[in-house]
Amino acid sequence: MSLSDDPEISVSGLGLMVVDDDEDILFTVQSLFKKSPFPVYLAHSGQECLSYLDQGFKGVILMDIMMPGLDGWETIQEIVKRDKMHDLIISMFTAKDVPDTTLDHLKEYVFDYITKPFEPEKLIALVDDYLTLLD
Repeated sequence: MSLSDDPEISVSGLGLMVVDDDEDILFTVQSLFKKSPFPVYLAHSGQECLSYLDQGFKGVILMDIMMPGLDGWETIQEIVKRDKMHDLIISMFTAKDVPDTTLDHLKEYVFDYITKPFEPEKLIALVDDYLTLLD
């Protein structure tokens, strides 16, 4: 599901949100979870992620760090500022092996870092574990 497809999407229950400007990543992750019992939401930007949160999204967010507009860190800052961290687990997609140390004050809000390219089986297991923690 994507907000750009339908701005009136009803967001309820726990789900997975993938926030990335790379269509290949969005397609790949959506394909991996197409048979999952939980909804998968695709956000092409930090702003779209915030819109899902405003609609009540709860669950796991897999967020790219480097995106145009609001990057991953700026999006997390806005999530915290809006007091939307309840019932969320955020994991960051990164092309780097080492997280950026200039943003240490936001690291407490990041559950994990997932290095691209990721192993599909590991990603599925991680998301399942994260959702179990929230349930």
